Amino acid sequence: MSALPLVSHTSPDSIIAWRADGAVTLRQFLAEVGELAALLPAGSHLLNLCGDRYRFSVGLAAAIVSGKVSLLPPAHPPEIVRQIKVLAPDVFCLTDSDPCTVDLPQLRYPAMGASPPGAFAIPQIEATQRIAVVFTSGSTGTPQPHPKTWGALVSSVQAEALRLGLVGARRAVPLPCTLVGTVPPQHMYGFESTLLMAWHSGNALSHAQPFYPADICRALAAVPAPRVLVSSPVHLRALLGAGLALPEIAGVVSATAPLSAQLAQDIEARCHAPLMEIYGSTETGQIATRRPTQSAEWQLFPGIELIAEGDGVRACGGHIETPVAMNDRIEPLAGGHFLLHGRIADLVNIAGKRHSLASLNHLLNTLPGVVDGAFYMPDETSPDHVTRLAACVVAPGLDAPHLLAALREHIDPVFLPRPLLFVDALPRNRTGKLPRAALQALFQTHRNAASHKAQGNPHE
Repeated sequence: MSALPLVSHTSPDSIIAWRADGAVTLRQFLAEVGELAALLPAGSHLLNLCGDRYRFSVGLAAAIVSGKVSLLPPAHPPEIVRQIKVLAPDVFCLTDSDPCTVDLPQLRYPAMGASPPGAFAIPQIEATQRIAVVFTSGSTGTPQPHPKTWGALVSSVQAEALRLGLVGARRAVPLPCTLVGTVPPQHMYGFESTLLMAWHSGNALSHAQPFYPADICRALAAVPAPRVLVSSPVHLRALLGAGLALPEIAGVVSATAPLSAQLAQDIEARCHAPLMEIYGSTETGQIATRRPTQSAEWQLFPGIELIAEGDGVRACGGHIETPVAMNDRIEPLAGGHFLLHGRIADLVNIAGKRHSLASLNHLLNTLPGVVDGAFYMPDETSPDHVTRLAACVVAPGLDAPHLLAALREHIDPVFLPRPLLFVDALPRNRTGKLPRAALQALFQTHRNAASHKAQGNPHE
């Protein structure tokens, strides 16, 4: 079976990453990979919780060359850790945080550079080697594991780099550039687009994992131009709202949720750079792109096909090793293009009337005064009980009557949220997604507080 290199960089002095103390060459990176690989415990599964993106990349590479599988859940609450222990009883945790409270055997990321670099050689990895297990985000239920092979991942990120103009004869961004990501590498999008794509496009990654607008600006300024910002709608919307001065950016990449055409136009105008969106899933990896300021249509990567099956479609071909039923409502078009019409699971039916949560969320977030918001459909309690939509909103200058009146202008009254919960912030994860369990907990807390108030508090 064919083998593929760990990275596409070939010169020992090529820059593969930027960290707080400056550039990291390929020779230095490979030396640190070898140094860490020699310290890894005997277990065959690694939970890589390094918050520094460069340290994460060294941990990932050390696991790959040691034949270990990296487990990459989007979060690590006790229930997910218990699930991981069942999946991989020999798992250990690599961490760079102190303290780390995960209930697993731990290896603290060590200080590097004590050993001089050895002979320079780029590791070759079998295409069929399973190198990672990624987990769904939990936005629609319990996170589910999905194994990934080296060959499929390399094929995916090479197609992405070509489509984004980072490699090839039609390269739009000068080489080398640095990828600055606001999304964590433990998430499938961050894993592919901030780390593996840097490895297999001859570009560099930034060690930083900024979240707030000021941190994003500092992370961009800390690396030389050209820079590509790999982010999400939540981070980009906050960056626009902050009004901070931005360093020169060569390109912007967004994923995790579709951008509206207006928001995409605002981002391009603010960053003075083209914005490309990535479409995919944990199950398939990335499979398509679009530039939303120019077209609503998505274009599939070469070799990827969408096959209609009943009311849905299956994605297959290219780097997709097994056909996958897509969870989105997709309208295939000619020439490898398609339109996206929201998630299948987000279609709600109330009193015989239908609407999608994605459309409702989009409407809510376009209302003046709304900073962030999301609709939520509670689980049905009984067949005789009509379940009503709820919504959670961040809107400091609005009250419920005014917001409901604004919504009533656009939607049928059966879709008006009851309750409408005003909060300081939504419980989004670092990729900007809202896990269903987090929303359930938020509304349960609200119901408990309302019930407690209605019953009266004898201590008040």
